[in-house]
Amino acid sequence: MKLSQVAETTLHNQLKNWYARPGDVIEAPVDGYLIDILREDLLVEIQTRSFSSLRIKLETLLPHHPVRLVHPIANEKWIVRQAESKAKPGKRRKSPKRGRVEHVFKELVYIPHLVDDPNFSLEILLTREEEHWVDDGRGSWRRKGWRVAERYLLEVVERVELVSPTDYLGLLPDDLPDPFTTLDLAQQAGIPRRLAQQMAYSLRAMQLIQIADTKGRERFYTPLGGW
Repeated sequence: MKLSQVAETTLHNQLKNWYARPGDVIEAPVDGYLIDILREDLLVEIQTRSFSSLRIKLETLLPHHPVRLVHPIANEKWIVRQAESKAKPGKRRKSPKRGRVEHVFKELVYIPHLVDDPNFSLEILLTREEEHWVDDGRGSWRRKGWRVAERYLLEVVERVELVSPTDYLGLLPDDLPDPFTTLDLAQQAGIPRRLAQQMAYSLRAMQLIQIADTKGRERFYTPLGGW
């Protein structure tokens, strides 16, 4: 959003403070936009939500500036259901879901055309997080009306930097057959097929893989130029 900033979450502010170094400028105006962190000539954008809302901003900035997109993925998550009385502690449990680097493809489907820009880089932060839920009926049906009111950073456990398109290709399993289907990818990587489909879509849009064959509805992919 030009010269304004949407309401920032606690997680976003925590990550911004964690990532910033001495000498960095926080909330710097650049080309009509507010940038989370300005590090000399590098623009750092921390995005805890969907990449779709950043597409136009990135398309505007990348022709003129190096931009690093920083995205957290919760490798470990604790959920706190807020009690009706705030004087009482909420019930805290560990989520069985564990985020992985591959989950970034859920968002990369919105900006695959930007990945091969020499000014673009992506850094994934695998984190431990805590989510606070409130039962106000405004949440997802999957949570039976519970809404995620806030997210908190507990720890950054790993950093993964993706600079060149081949870094993304390196996220494919080593034992993947050639050619491969999204079912092969899901089974070899141990991920849901929907995520495997998002990976294949993004990598194809990045011109890193191509369709080698089609049998019925099944597509077979192979890397451009081979493995």
